[in-house]
Amino acid sequence: MSSKCPCGLSEPYERCCGRFHKGEGCAPTAEALMRSRYSAFNVGDSDYLLRTWHPVTRPVDAGADRRTRWTGLEVLETAKGGPFDTEGTVRFRAHYVERGRRGQLEENSRFVRHGGDWVYVGPVQAPPS
Repeated sequence: MSSKCPCGLSEPYERCCGRFHKGEGCAPTAEALMRSRYSAFNVGDSDYLLRTWHPVTRPVDAGADRRTRWTGLEVLETAKGGPFDTEGTVRFRAHYVERGRRGQLEENSRFVRHGGDWVYVGPVQAPPS
């Protein structure tokens, strides 16, 4: 029996984010892409992270660090990013353990359609105060 997907949904990894990682289809929503990117960090799939990063903001290295153990994902809010949208945001909190210490990363991420597929652009910038 396959294990539950790291993204937090109840499907096994192979039928959930694993199929996107293998190139068997593309994430249909911004949230699905964000979940699959979290899972890619979890399993160390840097190629997928780079493939799903907008070419304008894509770094040279995706930064999937095997010393960081990702332990949970909370989707806090989504705005747009549905199957018929061209852009959207997903605010999430990702929990991890690094060097024996627990931590969390919270981000409101921006996603857009590029070549018909959802890609990660980067964090939404807070307006200047």
